[in-house]
Amino acid sequence: MVKPGGAQPTVRLTKGQKANRKRIATVATVFPRAPWVRTPEQVVESLFRARRQTPVDGPTPPRPENKWGWASLLKGKTAIIQEVAQEMQRRDPGSVKTRVALTDGERALQIRVERTLGVTLILDLLHVLEKLWKAAYVFHAEGSLEAELWVLDRTLRILFGEVGQVVKGLRQSVTKRALLGARRKSLLGVADYLYRNRGRMRYDEHLSQGWPIASGPVEGACKNLIKDRMERSGMR
Repeated sequence: MVKPGGAQPTVRLTKGQKANRKRIATVATVFPRAPWVRTPEQVVESLFRARRQTPVDGPTPPRPENKWGWASLLKGKTAIIQEVAQEMQRRDPGSVKTRVALTDGERALQIRVERTLGVTLILDLLHVLEKLWKAAYVFHAEGSLEAELWVLDRTLRILFGEVGQVVKGLRQSVTKRALLGARRKSLLGVADYLYRNRGRMRYDEHLSQGWPIASGPVEGACKNLIKDRMERSGMR
């Protein structure tokens, strides 16, 4: 599995630099991992407190092995992805293993990954959740149980392969509620994001094959290699 991703650290300004400008860090990890077959219900239970139950004895999730990570403010996406490709080839020269990659929804990143790595590209579920929460707050108050249940329902439907129905529901809400302004723009933006990435959101298939659908390892890398390192006092 390879998971490229990005982070935007707040970098201390040098002389002559303008305020409110951020450097983009390119972050990626590569690692093998044993398959882990799960159901959509199990994924939802791990994400939402409204569905969380007392843990029961069961198989331990497989951990990434020999994880290799990159994080750079200087190298661009293309250079990092090339290094990722070289590391994948070094580890699996005969292309025996199943290769998948998780990214966010940035189109430029997705194009580079597909062209360079030749893998099955999966949209990181965590970024889908960010969009769903944004849509939920159009209808419900932030932090409310109603908002959580709204997101939970749409997440479960997406995990069962019903992305198109979720998109249709969002667009119908705009029309039926006669939404205008920021609320209309917000909902249509989320609907367009999901529709554009629907081919990378076959989560029902991915889960049945034991593939990962979210990117904990690279999110940890963003925090440890970028945020903690670059946002401390005195860092440049």
